[in-house]
Amino acid sequence: MSKLSLMFCSLLGLLVLCQAGENKKIGFYELKKGNMRVNFTNYGASIISVFVPDKNGKLADVALGYDSIEAYETDTCYFGALIGRVANRIGGAQFTLDGKTYKLPANDHGNTLHGGTKGFGDNVWTVESHEEDSHITFVYNSHDGEEGFPGKVEVSVTYMLIEKHILGVKMIAKPIDKATPINLAQHTYWNLGGHDSGDILNHTVQIFGSSITPVDDKLIPTGKLQSVKDTPYDFLTPKPVGSRIHDLPGLYDINYVLDKTSQNHLSKVAAVRDPVSGRKMELWSDQVGVQYYTSGMLGDTKGKGGAMYHKYGGIAFETQGFPDSVNQPSFPSQIVKPGQTYKHIMVYRFTAS
Repeated sequence: MSKLSLMFCSLLGLLVLCQAGENKKIGFYELKKGNMRVNFTNYGASIISVFVPDKNGKLADVALGYDSIEAYETDTCYFGALIGRVANRIGGAQFTLDGKTYKLPANDHGNTLHGGTKGFGDNVWTVESHEEDSHITFVYNSHDGEEGFPGKVEVSVTYMLIEKHILGVKMIAKPIDKATPINLAQHTYWNLGGHDSGDILNHTVQIFGSSITPVDDKLIPTGKLQSVKDTPYDFLTPKPVGSRIHDLPGLYDINYVLDKTSQNHLSKVAAVRDPVSGRKMELWSDQVGVQYYTSGMLGDTKGKGGAMYHKYGGIAFETQGFPDSVNQPSFPSQIVKPGQTYKHIMVYRFTAS
């Protein structure tokens, strides 16, 4: 099968379908409620744009992304993608499960990143259901041995406009025949000033995590936990992104251990505000961790409408299990067995003042 042969697709809903291999079609879709609009593609079950008002009611797109499928095919930033089978990094590109060692693609300095060379974000999903004022559900069947992982897994993600300016995300994964690690993540980059408004260093951020999982020089966790107190990682109270970023190697790219207030309900993960537009985004989830990434490795990337995205062009809050959990016995397990169901919920709330 030749590489995808695709035409430019409109961002205004499902207006064009493009052929993409055997019986698979790629399209663009929209959800809208009131003056909030969210656009998607089933390539990677990805969020493409999120339009919300500022303090004066002016709409802007606050998610980084591309205009065409061709750009998503060659993307190395994971803009808006649904990441899996295992998000974040797996040290040494391997793990052992039930006495068997599984070798994975080493696509990140000898480690496996975001599911391998062709993770879930680089595959075409099927649209199971779509109601423009309500939700869209994408489904994907991951085969045994895909990117080296064991067993078949049925995966779905539902994006929901719950009420005014609230976006929900529900991820479900079910192993069919073998135990396997599962750790899904949603990888949107946010810039509340507008995707084309420059850097996010003046955004104020609060993260409800008192500890991080420190990493080595290849960004693999050491297996320990470290308090954020009196360090540049302390966002327990709101602080500008850029306030201490230069005390680090020039970026934040670290997993926070969330201060969960409940084991059975959603807990607040983070809040971010742009002081110029007044837009604020709050995030809740049921996960134990969140990767806080300030796009310090983003550089000169052409995005939507000809905008150029540069270093610090957006913020990602990737709720997740801890990185490299398959090789860290002290971390919460990500192994899911047949008959069990992996669930992952996120809720974003947008306001402006």
